This record gives sequence, C-alpha cells and structure tokens, in this order.
Amino acid sequence: MRHRLEFAGKKCIRMMLLLLGVSLAAFLLMAASPLDPLQTNVGQVALGSMSPEQVAQLEDYWGTNTPLPERYLGWLADAVRGDFGTSLLYRRPVLEIIAERLGNSLGLLLFAWGLSGVLGLTLGVTAGALRGRWPDRLIRGWCLLISSTPAFWLALLLLMVFSVWLGWFPIGLSVPIGAAADSVTVLERLRHAVLPALTLSITGVSSIALHTREKMVDVLESDYVLFARARGERLHAIVLRHGLRNVALPAITLQFASVSEIIGGSVLVEQVFSYPGLGQAAVNAGLGSDLPLLLGITVITAAIVFAGNLAADLLYGVVDPKIRRGAARR
Repeated sequence: MRHRLEFAGKKCIRMMLLLLGVSLAAFLLMAASPLDPLQTNVGQVALGSMSPEQVAQLEDYWGTNTPLPERYLGWLADAVRGDFGTSLLYRRPVLEIIAERLGNSLGLLLFAWGLSGVLGLTLGVTAGALRGRWPDRLIRGWCLLISSTPAFWLALLLLMVFSVWLGWFPIGLSVPIGAAADSVTVLERLRHAVLPALTLSITGVSSIALHTREKMVDVLESDYVLFARARGERLHAIVLRHGLRNVALPAITLQFASVSEIIGGSVLVEQVFSYPGLGQAAVNAGLGSDLPLLLGITVITAAIVFAGNLAADLLYGVVDPKIRRGAARR
C-alpha cells in the first residue's frame, strides 16, 4: 500500500507541474495571436465610432490593457480556486460552458475510445497470430489506409454515404432540428452520435492494431512459445495463454495514449457534423478570441489526457507489480 501511495503521489505532482506548464504555454501563445478581441467581437466599424473613453472601458473589460504577467497570475490564482473566468462570447462562466459541452462530448469520446481499443486489440492479435496469411495482409492494408486518412475526410465520407445517400442517420447536430430539449429521447441522441463516434473510433484503431500485431509476432517467436508448440499446444491456446498476457502492457499504453488523439480529432469531427461539443466550442473560442474559454478548454482537456496517462501508469502496477515497486523507489 505504501508503494502504491508513493507511486500515485509522484505521478500526481508531475501532472500538476505539467498542467502549470501547459497553461503558461497556452496563455503566451494566445496572447501572441494576431487576432484582436475588440475587433473580432465588436467590429472594426463599431470600434472606430467609439470614443476613447468607451474603448478604454472595453479594454478594461476584456483585459487587453493589463500586463501579461499580471493577467496570467491573476488567472492562475482564480483557477486554483475553481474560477476560470467568464466567457467573452457567451457571457457565462467558463466552467459552466465546459461542463455543458463536455457532457455532450463525453459519451461520444468514451464510446469511440472503448470501441477503438477493442477493435485495435482484436485486429492486432488476429494479424499477429496469422502472420503472412490473407487476414494479416488485409488488416495491415486497412490499417495503413486508415492511418493516412484525415479524420475530417472520413467524417465527410460517412456523412455522405449514411446520411445523404442511404438516409439511415441524421446529417448533423446532437438533437433533431426544431425539437425542444426536454422532448428529445435517448434513442434520438444516440442516432445523432453514431456517425461522429464511429469516425473517431475508426481513426484510432490503426495505431493500436499495428503495434499490437508487432508485439504478438515477437511473443510467438519467443523460446517459451516454441517450447509450447513442441509440446503440442494449439495456436488459439498459445494466443490466449501467452499472447494476450504479454501484449497487455503495450495495449494499455496505446489505449490511454490514444485519448489525446481522440480529443484532438473530435475538434474536426464535431465541426463536420455540427455537433455541439467541446471541440466545436474550442473552434468558436479560437475564432472569437475568447481567451478565458479557450484557455479553460485547453487546461481541462490536458488534464483529461494526463489523467488517462496516470490511469495507465496505475494499471501497470496492477498488471506487473515490479513496475510499481521500481517506480516508487525512484
């Protein structure tokens, strides 16, 4: 128990330091953006017709006339207390908007993340166990094709085929057009989320499948597997008894590392399907120079990615206790 607590404590401290670095880097990049919040949200014509006093009031409201160190330290002090500021576009607290949009995207991301992991592991184990045969060549070719396919292009293709041509799914949004929020059923929400989730899961399969295949090939060429074959064990028994156990750690690594890829891909996918999730809110905040909202989304999504990596590290200790004890000693 002591080793587990030490291991988890060190990982949490590293995660907090990484979040601090991410917030600082994101703040500096956003401050260096050529987009002027006043011109973007007020308009050049309206801004030119205002008096200097009115412009000064707007600069105070938007915080553009405050020195960068003071602005960042003020934001950091508020963020530690749980206040990420107020969105300049939506005129609502940033955490309230993030919670609302993340609620729309969470089911989408979890379904895509889980499906990509299951498919990637299954395809990788199958290709590695049948190396050189037609299933292996088919799986490798498909994974190489998908890995080079942009997520937005795949989203457009699925939208055109299944929504426009076949009419099986709606063309976008998370609820039917014109329907009241309280009248939308769970089934209708699921129908709107199928294509975006499928797009994200397909794009995340290739890396997991290809890496799992290579690990499975290495396992099947090991000495103890050759000895098991000499004893007369069948291929499916070797894969279940020796293969899955040895590819578990790489599979966990790739599965939790894919969290960042799925979150990054959701930005483009949600734009294609007009899905009102966290990715679409990030695009709107960037185009509208909404620094508080964009900074809040960056920090929250980074925390989700770091939490996924932390969960992977903790699962390592469950699968292989030697990793946990070695990390705790360091």
